[in-house]
Amino acid sequence: MAKFIKLYNDHTDQILIDEVVETLRNGGLVIYPTDTVYGLGASIKSNKAIEKLAQLKGTKVDKANFTFLFSGLSNLSEYTKQIDTATFKILKKAFPGPYTMILPANNNLPKIFKKRKTFGMRIPDNPILLKIIEKLGHPIVNISIKDDDEVVEYTTDPELINEKWGKLVDVIIDAGYGDNNPSTVIDLTGDEPEIIREGKGDIDRLF
Repeated sequence: MAKFIKLYNDHTDQILIDEVVETLRNGGLVIYPTDTVYGLGASIKSNKAIEKLAQLKGTKVDKANFTFLFSGLSNLSEYTKQIDTATFKILKKAFPGPYTMILPANNNLPKIFKKRKTFGMRIPDNPILLKIIEKLGHPIVNISIKDDDEVVEYTTDPELINEKWGKLVDVIIDAGYGDNNPSTVIDLTGDEPEIIREGKGDIDRLF
């Protein structure tokens, strides 16, 4: 059964943060708050955990719509091809914030992602998650916590998330009720930005 821990934005307990980071480093799966819906993720360095993540999503790794979660733009260049000034300006306006940006991948993506030409990335505006990613030292591979209910697309209550996912993951962070509005997805790989999905976040302020 997953360890169920309470972490709130105004009280980020470093001992608990370290425990979550250690779980990720050891190939564990963690459910955490973001600035949109609750997420489920693994360390980008753990192939086994990423494969398990794909299984939980009901797909294969090379077909899964994973998002890479970063703590800042500084280590983005490790995974993406060189981006132009206009694209970088959009990223600076967007992050941290409720957007997912699709960028061109370079050859440094882990071998498990070798077939990918692009990847989705986020820098979520959530202090708990940013501290975890920063301490981890590399991105988290993320999926959103979906709900089986046809009306309620995303589960917002950590207690209900624990009931459903507690036997499938290693740690669940309770940070209070989550949002049920996902991120806005924008493809920045073409000549012009393309809105793939409208969600949380003001698009007009980016362009």
